[in-house]
Amino acid sequence: MNPIKSTLFASILFIGASKCFAQKTDSIPGMKRDSIARRTVAFAADKFAVARPLNIEFTHAAPYNYSSKLEGTPLPNGRINTFTQARIGANVNFIKRKTWMLGVTAGYRYTKAQADNMPASGGLTFRTDENFSYLFSSLNFTYFSSLFKKRMIYSSSFLVDGSEKHFERIKGIFTGTMVLKANQRTKMTAGVLVNIDQSAQSPIIPTFSYEHKFNNGLIADIVLPRSIYLRKYMFGSGRASIGTELDRTSFYVYDIDGTAQRYEYRQLDINSGLTYEHAIGKYFVLSAKTGMKYSPSGRLFKKEESFASPVLEISPDPTFFFNVGISFNPFTVLTKKGRSN
Repeated sequence: MNPIKSTLFASILFIGASKCFAQKTDSIPGMKRDSIARRTVAFAADKFAVARPLNIEFTHAAPYNYSSKLEGTPLPNGRINTFTQARIGANVNFIKRKTWMLGVTAGYRYTKAQADNMPASGGLTFRTDENFSYLFSSLNFTYFSSLFKKRMIYSSSFLVDGSEKHFERIKGIFTGTMVLKANQRTKMTAGVLVNIDQSAQSPIIPTFSYEHKFNNGLIADIVLPRSIYLRKYMFGSGRASIGTELDRTSFYVYDIDGTAQRYEYRQLDINSGLTYEHAIGKYFVLSAKTGMKYSPSGRLFKKEESFASPVLEISPDPTFFFNVGISFNPFTVLTKKGRSN
């Protein structure tokens, strides 16, 4: 799974659950036993495309320059001429009960990169053209409870990933969160996420979410550490957003030093700009994003080591990007009916 999203996926269900806890289950006429799970899934699918039954995206970045270091030694600057990604993901919750859910997530991401590199000794520039495939799957369990008279949501995920060549890692994620406030205008949660992964940069991550609907129709939507957005519904079935979102590029690399050593490349991406989403019919959502992508650092490291021990460090310049996608999302809140649920 995309590393940022795999780390956060286990938390999206309990973050989203705050909506369904705005009212007591027993006080809502005709509410089904699986209402908590259903509302949680709907809220999570709105926040995270990876939580939708089916999601397809295409991303392209404009050409940009980069600097790099090999084991701490500076290398000549290079240029990325083409950087394109295509991804597809599916998420199914096959068991939903009043107090717990069980589901699976799977996906594939294709990355194409073409770079111009200058040899350390000078001379002619040489071009490399590479393609990378990244596959993931996870088994996800979510449990709803209470603590100190506050609603609690616990979740765990068992994840595996790799490439078209090899199975690579097994990871575990455990989360717990408390719903601090939940009413028709404001929802707020706080919690902690534990990432069981030897390559993880931060094994323990605090989480926080805040959503507030202003009288003028604007919505503040904050999910830390992932995104900060200001949103506005428009055109009946559309929504525009401005803000910042974290993502991360990741793939495994082989056969680069003449040995059987396996490497992983990770790059944190900060995408800032505009997003527009529009519901097509009852179940499909089209999306378009554009803005600037800033990547503080990209690192290549041995698979058995961690992000903190890189062999190669890359510092890309900021660049323009655009993203288009389509999702199958029967839980969409973009329609008037969805917003009223």
